[in-house]
Amino acid sequence: MLDAFTKVVSQADTRGAYVTDSEIDALKAMVAAGTKRMDVVNRITGNASTIVANAARGLFEAQPQLIQPGGNAYTNRRMAACLRDMEIILRYVTYAVFAGDASVLNDRCLNGLRETYQALGVPGGSVAAGVQKMKEAAIAIANDPSGVTRGDCSSLMSELGSYFDQAAAAVG
Repeated sequence: MLDAFTKVVSQADTRGAYVTDSEIDALKAMVAAGTKRMDVVNRITGNASTIVANAARGLFEAQPQLIQPGGNAYTNRRMAACLRDMEIILRYVTYAVFAGDASVLNDRCLNGLRETYQALGVPGGSVAAGVQKMKEAAIAIANDPSGVTRGDCSSLMSELGSYFDQAAAAVG
């Protein structure tokens, strides 16, 4: 995993060039938005169990066959595995937001996940739908303006959404 600074330096080194003004400006913007970024991570982390539980509830309401006999989330063991996986994906999304880079999400969470789910017979489309429900809940919680650093968070919310979209695409 590379943080945003290391990634910029590594890319410049690969090119055999100095870090460009636009890359420096992008890093300055990231630092300036650091408090907002930490607010988002803290909000999601503090509400992780609610985000996962509500997303799972919404998924099972939309796809009740998953929790019926023979469904992929039928039995306590399978339900627990489903909730655990949703929580892991959410945790790695917060790591990506904190680092400002999706490589930790891709390398340590999503890489090979689709193949694993296919081998286990887990319906990827259902997992992707659950990830989208977590995205909606996390953005709603993270975008609540009360008690956090003031300012425009639209690009940060877009970034947060893109990490969930990557996760949904990886499993779907």
